[in-house]
Amino acid sequence: MSTTPPHQPDDRTGESPGAVATGRAGHNGVLAAMCLALVLVVASVSALNLALPDLAVDLSATNSSLTWIADAYTVALAALVLPLGAIGDRLGRRNVLVAGTVVFGAASLAGSFADSTTTLIVWRVVMGLGAAMIMPGTLSTITAAFPPEQRAKGVATWSGFAAAGAILGMLAAGALLEWYSWRSIFVTSAAVALVAALAAILLAPDTKDPHPEPPDVPGAVCTALGIGTLVFAIIEGNEQGWTQPPVIAALVVTVLAFTAYAWLGLRNEHPLLDPALFGIRGFRAGAITVLVQFMAVFGFFFVGLQYLQLILGYSPLKAAAALVPVAVVVLPVSQLTPRLVRRVGMKVTMTVGLALLSAGLFVISRIDVDSGYLPFLGGLVLAGFGIGLSGAVGTSAITGSLGRGQQGVASAMNDTTREVGSAVGIALMGSIYGSHYRSSLPASLDQLPADAAAAARDSAAAGLHVAEQLGAGGAALADGVKAAFMDGLSASLVVVGAIVLAAAVGCLFRAPKTPPTSD
Repeated sequence: MSTTPPHQPDDRTGESPGAVATGRAGHNGVLAAMCLALVLVVASVSALNLALPDLAVDLSATNSSLTWIADAYTVALAALVLPLGAIGDRLGRRNVLVAGTVVFGAASLAGSFADSTTTLIVWRVVMGLGAAMIMPGTLSTITAAFPPEQRAKGVATWSGFAAAGAILGMLAAGALLEWYSWRSIFVTSAAVALVAALAAILLAPDTKDPHPEPPDVPGAVCTALGIGTLVFAIIEGNEQGWTQPPVIAALVVTVLAFTAYAWLGLRNEHPLLDPALFGIRGFRAGAITVLVQFMAVFGFFFVGLQYLQLILGYSPLKAAAALVPVAVVVLPVSQLTPRLVRRVGMKVTMTVGLALLSAGLFVISRIDVDSGYLPFLGGLVLAGFGIGLSGAVGTSAITGSLGRGQQGVASAMNDTTREVGSAVGIALMGSIYGSHYRSSLPASLDQLPADAAAAARDSAAAGLHVAEQLGAGGAALADGVKAAFMDGLSASLVVVGAIVLAAAVGCLFRAPKTPPTSD
């Protein structure tokens, strides 16, 4: 990716740093096209979470399989976003973005015909490949097209849609599931991919580096291998046990891969992502903030939606609507964040944002089977304020730490931290939830027929389905399954809430007081 000093002409446009590269509809058109493509990618991380109870029954999916169905897409996206962002620098970001919508749309359509968890996981991986082609060009096109004085507003809007897009995707999925099966989500995603391609072609400029650097193949392999094995270790460690040879091997490979990436990157003149950038305080603080925020948000969506559907009995659409308060809070707060940063500083805004997000998770971790929606809503609102503050300021810290000629690098880092955070969050919360759920199931489960008991251990959705089939005699089983689910939900929220709180403390002591600025 480009590492041109900030005062030289922009590598992507050939224009001076103050020039504006816009498509046929000006800045608003560029912003609309890029945010639509962004929402397509982000919504596909969260939309399928609403269908998890149906998938558990329809495809006989275990908790581990459900985690992989949700996370396969995100792992592929996180592992490939850096190298495919570099390809976009070379071939043109809009060109790669449009090609990505084709891959994404075709895989999504194919996924609608899946008849097993393995097949569905494979197509989710291919969708992640397409998403990794789409994602890098969205932010870097905005930062290239907007002049410095408007860039913070463009980045804030992008950040707002990055968070709210997950809710929009769940609302759309919820509406579809009211009348159609989970397969309709994949068909609709394919249609939206087509619209996103047309919008990018008509409204956005194509920007690229006219002097591309040599591809960093070792760096790409190390990052992809490290991310993939890390997520595998988290999911399978809780499923098989942390002392099992495959899990230990995955952890060893993770450490070796990231160590090799750092060692090679510091010795490569043109690394995929220079490890030395983490020496910049604003860049490092922004990356950590975005990482833990997305880890918390998408991990929470994975388990939180199941609470609304399985415990509160909400329909898919009602469950999605129950999360709308997050978007209602996030979008305006993210727009106000640049003004708040100018007034109180970046450190304070970052720290408060992460602290509020952590507080929201802890509030929700205290609910039980009989709590209802209002305590859940209180935690959502707290978390929403935290997401709006931390997401926008974290992204601005990353992009502001590097010059205009390095915005491709900044965008890639921002995308990578978001997707790695999402992948790790889904794996971590899903695995902690799954292990606590299984260990908290009542001993009376062993009195059921072997198939019924195995189904109940596989997932809470299957356990409640078994209880329903037992009629009046299944009431005790249903109560036990719900109690076990709440134990798993609480444990996963406490762990991730603690991680977010630790990040807040780190920002308080290590983040720069004022935001970095790029020319």
